[in-house]
Amino acid sequence: MSLIVEDGTGKADAESYISVIDADTYHSNRGNADWAALSTAEKEQLLRAATDYMVAVYRLRWDGYRYINTQALDWPRIYVPVRDICSVNAFPQYVDFDIVPVQVKNACAEFAFKANSETLLADQTQGTIREKVGPIEIDYDKYSQQFKRYLQIENTLSIYFASSANQVKLMRT
Repeated sequence: MSLIVEDGTGKADAESYISVIDADTYHSNRGNADWAALSTAEKEQLLRAATDYMVAVYRLRWDGYRYINTQALDWPRIYVPVRDICSVNAFPQYVDFDIVPVQVKNACAEFAFKANSETLLADQTQGTIREKVGPIEIDYDKYSQQFKRYLQIENTLSIYFASSANQVKLMRT
């Protein structure tokens, strides 16, 4: 079955934020030869897995609101402020409501590449505090995170994340 890519219209059956062709270009530009070696069907499966991961992890972190309540994915969105553009009249500017931002598409391509060699969101078990096997002994930090974070991708996407509820932006006049 062909991959259904979100095009900014809020498709109810969308499966990916980026097409195989665009993901091919993204990875080719970065020299990711392992991606080029995959079949189209494998790439489609990985893009679906990457998109599923993004929805599961970021759904409640995105700023703004989904454009249409029947859309399958989190993008397109409305009222997502563009934080890195200075407006002359001090009114906020927003991401166009009928697009999937390039950063979101690129993140999907990155996650798809990672999904080819690892599980993006692995099931968790009870943390190990102490384990001894023969002479080998392991202690795990009980306060460490229980899941892997992809900081480069998250930092790229952070301009679209909602601010903390406890933070207030101070504007001086």
